[in-house]
Amino acid sequence: MSIIHRLVHLNSIKRFSVHQVLSILISPFYSSNILRQPFSTLLHATSGKPGSEVNCHFGVKNIHTNLANLVPSLSCMDASDDSTFSTLSSDMLIYENFIDEEEERDLFNEIEPYVKKLRYEYDHWDNAIHGYRETERRNWTKKNKRIIQRIRDLAFPPEVAQLAYVHILDLHEDGHIKPHVDSVKFCGDTIAGVSLLSSSVMGLVHEKDETKWAKFLLGRRSLYIMKGTARYDYKHEVYGGDKSVFKNRPIPRDRRISVICRNEVAKYS
Repeated sequence: MSIIHRLVHLNSIKRFSVHQVLSILISPFYSSNILRQPFSTLLHATSGKPGSEVNCHFGVKNIHTNLANLVPSLSCMDASDDSTFSTLSSDMLIYENFIDEEEERDLFNEIEPYVKKLRYEYDHWDNAIHGYRETERRNWTKKNKRIIQRIRDLAFPPEVAQLAYVHILDLHEDGHIKPHVDSVKFCGDTIAGVSLLSSSVMGLVHEKDETKWAKFLLGRRSLYIMKGTARYDYKHEVYGGDKSVFKNRPIPRDRRISVICRNEVAKYS
């Protein structure tokens, strides 16, 4: 999608802001050379590697910003056509650097003692995930409770009932998530997840028309919010190995932990 088309689209959906204009204007200079931030040594106990931390472009600083001022990054998206880009740019949102390194460490330190007791599984109940272990968590330390609440406040309107338990999905560095649509029996219309330890590439393909697709770079410490059309009409997957590519650039995938919040299935009278 051209720069002019993106600006026109933003204006049409009334999401026009200085941050997004800058994001669009600089994206051509970085789309062919995605810059990596310095690797943190904070998570020395993990298997994180320098290549596991990749961002869409340089200079995006969402950390500790008022939620009302946060702007999703359009540079983290690639799509088959302008129509698909227009549709998914409002239903699949990526917020780079939603948490900082210290917050990532705090979440990891609380999650790791529980998940390390579990074995990686290679047969999921609906055959959607390969090389994973998972758990759910309701009670958090005071610090991490604030992080979880930030996710909820950004992803869900106050009147929306949310699932109390947070889903923790630990994907092995050799694991991947196969194309699927999350069951409508168990969660509502919005899924919000923070990525720990590694960047990855998520692909969306329309269920009824596979020529309509999009790819999203989920940077380490970023937040994605999938809702509406992206949630129900597109199958999503997380690539592994040689398929982990964004805009023709390989995105090395390490072990990745997702901290995922969902809302309840809507009840109709």
